[in-house]
Amino acid sequence: MEEGQAGRAAIRYALYMPAIVAMRFNPDLKCVYDRLIAKGKHAKIAITAIMRKLVVLANALLRKNCVWTPKAA
Repeated sequence: MEEGQAGRAAIRYALYMPAIVAMRFNPDLKCVYDRLIAKGKHAKIAITAIMRKLVVLANALLRKNCVWTPKAA
């Protein structure tokens, strides 16, 4: 493993693009990203936080046996 890389590479690769899309188009996750950037976090760290939020959200949906429904605009 290269220096500076840790964790499960396959999962990181699988979640990177969904996190980018969520960061741009999901208002709640965009707010989280913007807040982290405003606190001085690097963009990669903020994207990683979005990736983790997606995993937590997916786990919650599976645990509750629910389907994702976006908020009404």
